[in-house]
Amino acid sequence: MTEPQDVAMWRNRFVIIQLSRIGGTVVALLGILLWQADTFVQGGHIAGFPLALAGLAISFGAPVWLARRWRTPPPE
Repeated sequence: MTEPQDVAMWRNRFVIIQLSRIGGTVVALLGILLWQADTFVQGGHIAGFPLALAGLAISFGAPVWLARRWRTPPPE
């Protein structure tokens, strides 16, 4: 039987990984809106392109980084 603290820790880690994916996707979508649409700036703005790339990097890279950081036992 697993300890309730262990279950809570793994649940919280799962939630954090999912929130990092969702947050990265939101940042990427906002970057695309800034870059291509008239939502924020008339005619779009080039600053949205790096913002979209950063959102993609966060969306794909953060869960991998977190999983490596929380790996049990740590690699030697």
